[in-house]
Amino acid sequence: MNMGWTPLYLDVQDKNVLVIGSGEVGKRRAQRFLSSGANVIILSKHTSDKLKKMGALYKPREELKKWVDWADLMVVASGDSQLNQEATFLSEDKLINRADFPEYGNLIIPSSFSIGDVQFSIFTQGKSPLMAKELRKRIESVVKKKDIFQLELQHFTRQLLKKKVTDQKKRRDYLYQILNDKKINEFLDNGEVNEAQNYVTQLLENLN
Repeated sequence: MNMGWTPLYLDVQDKNVLVIGSGEVGKRRAQRFLSSGANVIILSKHTSDKLKKMGALYKPREELKKWVDWADLMVVASGDSQLNQEATFLSEDKLINRADFPEYGNLIIPSSFSIGDVQFSIFTQGKSPLMAKELRKRIESVVKKKDIFQLELQHFTRQLLKKKVTDQKKRRDYLYQILNDKKINEFLDNGEVNEAQNYVTQLLENLN
């Protein structure tokens, strides 16, 4: 596997995404891009009513060159190796995800999931999709509701501090104090986020 891979998040709102193939992988990745606001065209003989309702358009494989030119990003996930190779050749310098041979592309779409507003991505260098699922289960068992409440409270506190404290190091010190405050943690243990926010507001009231 290419050692040059690095994790990034890409804004695909209104971007054109071409998905070649409508097997389980193609459908799953098409759904992800549709959910993120992309324009998705799927090249396949088979269609999905669910993806159509989400906004996907289906086009024949014979129009491959036309839709490759249209695309900003491509997902190559068909069971036809010749078609996959042709699509990769035509892609030139576009972002391309090869579901069959990731090393032939320049974009990885990792296993990802969200807990509240926290998004997790797992990439095993293509070694074990099964372990990616197992690692997801372990992460989900460790991250608690209180962690998500604390995330929201940290965001709330940062917005207050930006209005009151110009020094970034001091803001960070205050955030650590909030993170470790016993009273605040009691509020969050009980799911009392509003009470925790009110308490933080009072604590920061007299800051210059």
